[in-house]
Amino acid sequence: MNILDKINRDKQAEVDQTLKHISPADLHKKASDTRIPLDFRAALQKPGLSIIAEVKKASPSKGIIRPDFHPVEFAKSYARHQANCISILTEEKYFQGHPNFLRDIRKEVNIPLLRKDFIVDPRQIRDSYDLGADAILLIVASLKKEQILEFQQLAQEFGLTCLVEVHTQQELEVALQCESKLIGVNNRNLSTFETDIQNSIDLRQEIPSDVTCVSESGIHSTEHCDRLNKHGFDAILVGETLMRQEDPGLAISELLGKNR
Repeated sequence: MNILDKINRDKQAEVDQTLKHISPADLHKKASDTRIPLDFRAALQKPGLSIIAEVKKASPSKGIIRPDFHPVEFAKSYARHQANCISILTEEKYFQGHPNFLRDIRKEVNIPLLRKDFIVDPRQIRDSYDLGADAILLIVASLKKEQILEFQQLAQEFGLTCLVEVHTQQELEVALQCESKLIGVNNRNLSTFETDIQNSIDLRQEIPSDVTCVSESGIHSTEHCDRLNKHGFDAILVGETLMRQEDPGLAISELLGKNR
């Protein structure tokens, strides 16, 4: 059992306990004060290389990334420094995130927010809407094709965008069969934890031009941004590189360089 399998198993157990109040009827019923989510994909379709800046305290591979962790302040800094979107880790056991981080950040910033978690159950989609997310992450390696289709449809009912994450050619084929229009290529091998942006570059040529493409993980330098921009990526998702800087938001321009 690899780390992803362990996380998914624990996540399902967590959902069964914490979201048992969400009934099947609730899955297709919006909150009474109906919130209209922001268009996450459109925010990434602007000229230049867009950035999804991530609020992230820790990870299984790196341990604690940011000891002095102030999620709302970091998100406000990202917004001030023109991040296109913000990703918020809400997974508790392995990444030391929390759903309340998303709820609190939603109250303070008005740019699209991605709930970065391991979605394995439809109840999490309703929960993501209620927390204030504009988009959710669907990891192809975690889900069957039928689940991806079901979750995409349910997300659409709530006005949420799905960022569909792949790492291999086979996973990309599944995402394309599901007609996903926002695809993230993860440069991290979840078996070894090693990252290589060449993985994004190799898969990019297989992705149709009408699909919005995001490169995720292992993006540490302006040179990396230059290469990804050159090969046609619309956006990058960056967490650790920004979170290790004194002011994560201020580091955005330095990382992107002339790629904006």
